[in-house]
Amino acid sequence: MKTRLTRRSVLLSGAAMLGGLSAQRLLAAETNATALPSLAGKTVLVTGSTDGLGRAVALKLAGAGAHVIVHGRNRERGAAVVKEIDALNKGGAMFYAADFASLAAVREFAAAILKDHRQLHLLINNAGIGSADADGGKDREVSADGFERRFAVNYLSGFLLTRLLLPTLIASAPARIVNIASLAQRPIEFDDVMLERDYDGGRAYSQSKLAQILFTQDLAEELKGTRVTANSLHPATYMDTAMVRDAGVTPRSTVEQGADAVVYVATSSDLDGKSGLFFNGKAEMRANAQAYDVQARARLRELSTKLTGV
Repeated sequence: MKTRLTRRSVLLSGAAMLGGLSAQRLLAAETNATALPSLAGKTVLVTGSTDGLGRAVALKLAGAGAHVIVHGRNRERGAAVVKEIDALNKGGAMFYAADFASLAAVREFAAAILKDHRQLHLLINNAGIGSADADGGKDREVSADGFERRFAVNYLSGFLLTRLLLPTLIASAPARIVNIASLAQRPIEFDDVMLERDYDGGRAYSQSKLAQILFTQDLAEELKGTRVTANSLHPATYMDTAMVRDAGVTPRSTVEQGADAVVYVATSSDLDGKSGLFFNGKAEMRANAQAYDVQARARLRELSTKLTGV
């Protein structure tokens, strides 16, 4: 389930490459992280952090001294990210493998984290899949539990993980939950949540992202008075990630831009005690109207509880 690498130094010279990140860029990431508040002694979890946006966020948080729980499906990539973080000689990292297309795997993942870590100060729900698969296909697929795959991976897994880790987050307060959503938002069709009729990958993705925002609003209400906040954001438009390229879209922004926005929402003192907000980058804005529909949120909460058993 987990891999721990204790080597604390890696040669940072010339054109040496560590998991696709140049030594110069790794040092730059560490330098940029000095602008963040110190996260020494803090434990953070970034799901989907072996590649793309999640990896960049994990490196920034580690550079500020956080101990980072790295998550992904690929153990080799996970070990590479841990190695990069250990090279910073700051808070360190541990890697846990889990496939979020399986709710049983999410439960095992949460149990392993709770066993190994007494505190959790920041949960960033970043893991997800886009509107297209690696081969460009947008056909309807189901998860290991028989649910529409994008809804399951992008939303249900994060819902379940958050519910399982919530007591530890509350006990570790002040703490934050950050859900990585999108400007691509389509209202949830409760009569056909799993999109068994007229399936479209883009619609499935957009619905799953809005579900994340509804959940964020629910959490903000639930967590009042606990010193745990919950916010969501669209990091940047069409970042240069595999998810965007798989969809056949030309990138318009960098992963660094998206990571800066995520880290801002996750750590900025400007947001101390602020909850239930949605951001486009670092700018607060309103999400789709359904996010603020109390009845819609109640329907989603009831459905999610039923499907996940929490």
